[in-house]
Amino acid sequence: MTQTISTAPPTQFTGYQKFVLAILAFLQFTIILDFMIMSPLGAILMPALNITPSQFGVVVSAYAFSAGIAGFAAAGFADRFDRKKLLMFFYCGFILGTFLCGIAPNFYFLLFARIVTGLFGGVIGAIVMAITTDLFPFSMRGRVMGVLQTAFAGSQILGLPIGLYLSAHWGWHAPFMMIVGIAAIVGVIIIVNLKPIDGHLKLQSDRNPFHHLRDTVATPRYLLAFAATGFLSIGGYMLMPFSSAFSVNNLGISMKELPMIYLVTGFGAIITGPLVGKLSDKFGKYRVFLFGAAMTIIMAVIYTRLGVTPLPMVILVNVLLFVGIFSRMIPAQAMMSAVPAADSRGAFMAINSSLQQIAGGVGSVVAGMIVSQPAAGGAILHFDLLGDILVCTVLLTAVMMYFIHRMVATPAAVPA
Repeated sequence: MTQTISTAPPTQFTGYQKFVLAILAFLQFTIILDFMIMSPLGAILMPALNITPSQFGVVVSAYAFSAGIAGFAAAGFADRFDRKKLLMFFYCGFILGTFLCGIAPNFYFLLFARIVTGLFGGVIGAIVMAITTDLFPFSMRGRVMGVLQTAFAGSQILGLPIGLYLSAHWGWHAPFMMIVGIAAIVGVIIIVNLKPIDGHLKLQSDRNPFHHLRDTVATPRYLLAFAATGFLSIGGYMLMPFSSAFSVNNLGISMKELPMIYLVTGFGAIITGPLVGKLSDKFGKYRVFLFGAAMTIIMAVIYTRLGVTPLPMVILVNVLLFVGIFSRMIPAQAMMSAVPAADSRGAFMAINSSLQQIAGGVGSVVAGMIVSQPAAGGAILHFDLLGDILVCTVLLTAVMMYFIHRMVATPAAVPA
């Protein structure tokens, strides 16, 4: 029995939809954790491998750039296969890349391993978005995106603290091996229980994959969404790689206290995600997006200008900052999901994911060039400038998302 594309707008999730949403959220947990773990490990990796902030930015961006390349390469084929098979192909490659990170003996091998991980892991987010768009109507996608974002919160609550604990006792290689073990279990569950997702194949004309890619890139209604995705990503990627080093060296947070920040922020995020999703479906996705944009601007300006700060205040600022970020990203993802037609969702999501990763890679590299650390263990300089750049990107994307909101506001403009 195959799973066809949903066309009716049900008011409640079916049992199978709940399973799909749960397993995809858990899958996203492993992908996000693999990327997120690099940030808190930065304070350990830079002195351990004797690398500069600029070099660390390259390590982080290597994943993003390789993911971006892989997304473009896969876009032409993304709508020509059962999405379940496509998902498992790339997820197995992601597990292999993460395993290579876990056995990396030096900086250069780690750099290579991050490239391999990005080539496979960077496409998975696009496949997950295509699957959820196939199986859930637009009226429910705010809630869907909110649940998927709990994967981010889960990485904060469980993954990062456990990863930091493992790295403190068995070295920075250990968190990657933990991810490999969890991902292998998730992969088996998907193989056994997820139904084929091939309803989109019935809508396919017999087109050359490269023509499909060309046509998707050239579609005028998609171009604004691609641009908005790039600017949505670049600011956040500039802050994330250096957040742990900033907390330790500028805010006076000890390495023992660092996991507490991620833990409490994660609990805030796991509450915020589903709530933001429900509010997006109830009150309007663009309205919630504007609220998130305003909060992100305020908290980014405050956060990037903090000096030595008590731990409770650092936690509060981080929680509010992530409330703002979630309140932008969840409704933005829901609106983006309504842009592509059903027969080009895979290609659109792959290209969109590629642009997100490439923009993030550019952000990481530029951030590494802007910030500096004159002395080992000294303060991170010019972090406030990263906050100013984030503010500019938030304002720009607010304008772009207004036009996307207008584009998908009418029922005729919203694909099934």
